[in-house]
Amino acid sequence: MTEWAGRARAAAVVLRPERTNMKRTLLPIALIIATGATAQVTITTGPTNAQQTYYSLQNGVVISTALADWDLAFELTGITGSILVNTAKGHQVYKAPYTVGQWSSLDTTGLHAGWVPQHNSETNWSSGALNQGLTANPFDLGWGIYNFVTHNITGDSCFVLKLNTGAWKKLRIDGFTAATNSFAFTWANLDGSGEETGSVVRSAYPGKNFAYYSLASNTALDLEPAAADWDLLFTKYLGFVTQPFPAWYPVAGVLQNRQVEVLQVDGVPPASAEYWGQPFGTDINIIGYDWKSFNQTTFQWEYVQDRTYFVKDRMGDIWKLVFTAYGGSANGSFTFTQELVGQASVNEIGATSALVLAPNPVSDGNAQMIIASETGEARMSIIDLNGRVVAEEQLTGLHGMVQRPLDVSNLPAGLYFVRVQGNGIDTATRLVKE
Repeated sequence: MTEWAGRARAAAVVLRPERTNMKRTLLPIALIIATGATAQVTITTGPTNAQQTYYSLQNGVVISTALADWDLAFELTGITGSILVNTAKGHQVYKAPYTVGQWSSLDTTGLHAGWVPQHNSETNWSSGALNQGLTANPFDLGWGIYNFVTHNITGDSCFVLKLNTGAWKKLRIDGFTAATNSFAFTWANLDGSGEETGSVVRSAYPGKNFAYYSLASNTALDLEPAAADWDLLFTKYLGFVTQPFPAWYPVAGVLQNRQVEVLQVDGVPPASAEYWGQPFGTDINIIGYDWKSFNQTTFQWEYVQDRTYFVKDRMGDIWKLVFTAYGGSANGSFTFTQELVGQASVNEIGATSALVLAPNPVSDGNAQMIIASETGEARMSIIDLNGRVVAEEQLTGLHGMVQRPLDVSNLPAGLYFVRVQGNGIDTATRLVKE
């Protein structure tokens, strides 16, 4: 089985670590955010959210590109052959009940009688609008069928596009050819006139997630930075909303890159929110758009006050983000605070620990912390499974191997995490209170 088998810089920037043998080399950068330091960041997507802005938590804004430049996007890696349609631009796409062999006879008479609109997944980059409506065939990619002998994909479906200009087009993906590493596709007016063909060669975009295409200019486009260089995309996209009624609707929000994970913590004041012991997710819209809402009475944007996002970037560092403002369609600005709260090189649960509790489980409410550190002083926090800090204490005299008492007699029975954090130490372990 091969790859196809199966399915302008932000105000605050930080050092970008280079890793060699698990050590960090610090590159000289103008402004550095150290662990525990909070910066306010504003990212703009421009009036009417006309720009897509790619953002690195380590380095700030990487690039902004015009949302309207592209119509189709072709996945360059992975096993799913994802093809996106720029529905945020205003395009609509339908899967027509016609095969590629029926291309010349395609008729839209029944379009409004039940053809289902296709949408890009808002949770997965690898499920574009042309990948929907799959059959039971495990090699069905939506727009075509994978051949596990030749490793080619043969297009089998026709689509109808209503462009944002109001023009109607029919579209087919002719296929993917392994020998040339390329996609080929055809589009035309509904009556067959004005037929054009295009292609995208995947190897022309090394290190990228997608290559883009403009149907208007019949041109392949290189619009996004290398996947290794960004974490979050600030953009307009179609999301499924439930208010005032269930529908797909253009929203402005934040989508995460592949290999970036996010944890959303609700019900806890952001100052007290922690990420220890909670699962991070890979759905690309965990941050999304719903941290804000528009009050139709006051005509003001409102923000969820007890929501915190923890973002694990592609290098394994963990950032705490709290969104505080949105400029609306007037300027498309997103404002949030950003804090580096965990580094991939620090001691975490599962590693050889600089923190040991004894006894553990604790039955009488009293335990001892054995801490190996030269930090001098650090903060000790006890965190429950909801991410709330239920107790904390400032520790001093941490030189070498030291022992400190831990009183948990006032805590209900259950599972907790004890974290010791300071300059040069960031470690945690589980605590069971019986």
